[in-house]
Amino acid sequence: MPTPTLRVVIVGGGIGGLCLAQGLHAAGIDVEVFERDAAPDARLQGYRLNIEPVGSQALHDCLPAHLWRILVATAGDPGPGMGVFTERMRLLMREDAPPTERDSSEQAHAVSRVTLRRLLLAGLDDIVHFGKEFTSYRQNADGTVTALFADGTSATGDLLVGADGANSRVRRQLLPHARRSPVPGVGIGGKLPLGDGKAWLPKEMTSTKNMFLPKRDFLFTAVFRRREAGSATFERVGDQMRAADLDPDLLTQDAKDDDYVMWAYVAHRRALPANLLDTPAGGRGQRLRELVTSRLIDWHPGLRELIAQTPADTVERFDFATAEPVKPWPTTNVTVLGDAIHSMPPVGGLGGNAALYDADALRRALIAVSQGEADLLPAIAEYERAMLKNGFAAVRAATMYLRLATLPNRAVRIIARTFFRLCGVLPPLRRAIFSD
Repeated sequence: MPTPTLRVVIVGGGIGGLCLAQGLHAAGIDVEVFERDAAPDARLQGYRLNIEPVGSQALHDCLPAHLWRILVATAGDPGPGMGVFTERMRLLMREDAPPTERDSSEQAHAVSRVTLRRLLLAGLDDIVHFGKEFTSYRQNADGTVTALFADGTSATGDLLVGADGANSRVRRQLLPHARRSPVPGVGIGGKLPLGDGKAWLPKEMTSTKNMFLPKRDFLFTAVFRRREAGSATFERVGDQMRAADLDPDLLTQDAKDDDYVMWAYVAHRRALPANLLDTPAGGRGQRLRELVTSRLIDWHPGLRELIAQTPADTVERFDFATAEPVKPWPTTNVTVLGDAIHSMPPVGGLGGNAALYDADALRRALIAVSQGEADLLPAIAEYERAMLKNGFAAVRAATMYLRLATLPNRAVRIIARTFFRLCGVLPPLRRAIFSD
């Protein structure tokens, strides 16, 4: 029988914090979320998010069954596996596609960030509090912890969870020695709507994820294609949306957008003009697009056309930073998850999935505490060990991909291409390295 005395305070209403809140609420644990944004729709933007199997399993386990079914119904198909190519579209390796008979919780899903946020907020109206800027926490003599907010209010619980992103104030107080370092890579990304007149696109662009490893720089592409038309989604799960007090039109509005190919170009900072951001905002996307096109002169014509035809208003620049490794610390009634502790460059789409993994791992630990199967601090210590191991493995992987993308040493690039080519012709090697 869950004990009513376990109270959890979550600072930050991103996907990790909300996923944890959904899982704890479903388990009958007293939980509150405090988010600095003024309203639920303050951040309805961005590309769709590739939820890999580890993230799918976490969302499946934390969300109520009806919300999970709605998420799957409104998601897109990111395609089977991933291809690695040269800049001339010569295949080096194709990652094994997952078996088609896998359950939806074991599959990858291309999810609208807008839709995912609305689903994660569903049913939490009395639990998520907006306009709450966290300033610091205070650990109390009775074993509780109090979160303090800029408006003079506070919240007290048995556990405080920092899910407040890469610039986490919770982490700064808990682990003042933890650092984030800038990395030399610069990313430029955009999205090309799919539709009529795109016959020139290589078929790989419209069916799967792809990584291009030229003699310099790096390009990643992913297709975001709806599994079904919006009308079919309404017909199949519209009643479930309304039963959950969700507006079907509002919830799936992002699914009405055109399907698109997302691309992300990465280069070393020194390879790009220092005054890249001096262009007025209105013309910045066009200048960024022209810059990328100019560096793809010897690439496959379809890749050059992908960049050249991308609407300039979708093209943006991204600067990268990464968390430095953190050693285990003495466990207290304050912990962290996701980007608050192991932020990483968005290369490979690992960060969001790592945050979802953390949320599910912490949910399981706290359920054990609430059911009297474990004491709080040992359960949190076990969670932190798993979180640090998984999270910083993802940081290393993302950093490795970024270094591969930005290293000017052509010998290293040749070695990397040879490695992927070997993985392409030796399935056991490929599976050993790239399997889940």
